[in-house]
Amino acid sequence: MINERAIVDAFNKQSVIFDDLYSSNGIIRYKRERVRTHVQKYLPANSMILELNAGTGEDAIYFARQGHRVHATDISPGMLDVLNQKVTRHGFSGQISSEICSYSFLGNLDNKGPYDLIFSNFAGLNCTNELDSILAGLGALVKPGGMVTLVLLPSFCLWETLLLFKGHFSTAFRRFNSSKAAAAHIEGQYFKCWYYKPSYVIDHMKYSFNLLDVEGLCTIVPPSYIEKFDEKYPVIFKWLKRKEDQLKNKRPWRSIGDYYIISFRRKEGSIS
Repeated sequence: MINERAIVDAFNKQSVIFDDLYSSNGIIRYKRERVRTHVQKYLPANSMILELNAGTGEDAIYFARQGHRVHATDISPGMLDVLNQKVTRHGFSGQISSEICSYSFLGNLDNKGPYDLIFSNFAGLNCTNELDSILAGLGALVKPGGMVTLVLLPSFCLWETLLLFKGHFSTAFRRFNSSKAAAAHIEGQYFKCWYYKPSYVIDHMKYSFNLLDVEGLCTIVPPSYIEKFDEKYPVIFKWLKRKEDQLKNKRPWRSIGDYYIISFRRKEGSIS
């Protein structure tokens, strides 16, 4: 709960300027496109989606435009205020609802579904050391045959480790002890972060879900905090994207990026 308070404070303070800070970042746009392409590969038309850590609603708006319905949740009132303004502005009030709810207390949701997809983007679930408990509760909210797609930070990142050679020792080694919290921040607002291997998630989902896919994200393409890489080196950036597309599902590349995308399908007849 202490970490949740820090997260709420951090994201409330950034909610008004959050989109402006990141909308111009070409690598962030690349990441969003990769995640959305992955989800759309498996998601049926006209699906009902539960989004965890929805933030300012960039993904919720995207999925609504594709004809889906979204129940967007977050623990930051500031983020949901921005999301709801977007929903009204774009005319999606009939497709997007919102609720302040921690992913640690999904049993308290007003709208319990069941859903066709539970979706969590960009490492929101790395802000807890109780991921096992959260994963255990997802089955009760997903239809048989429904999906879970999570975008998480693994416990090793090739690009971060290479920063050792530039003298950035704390960044290079921050994931090495994944059982202990590392300091993370959004524009100077600090909170705690934990790192999880794909195998950890698979092991905790295997009783009710079948693994669909694992993709490395920003394994060969550099992380978005290497600012303006795409603008400075457009030809190299294009080549790196092509190589990542070729290797994203292969070992070890699928689990040594800045993130990985992992999707499951709930087993038919499984008991949640």
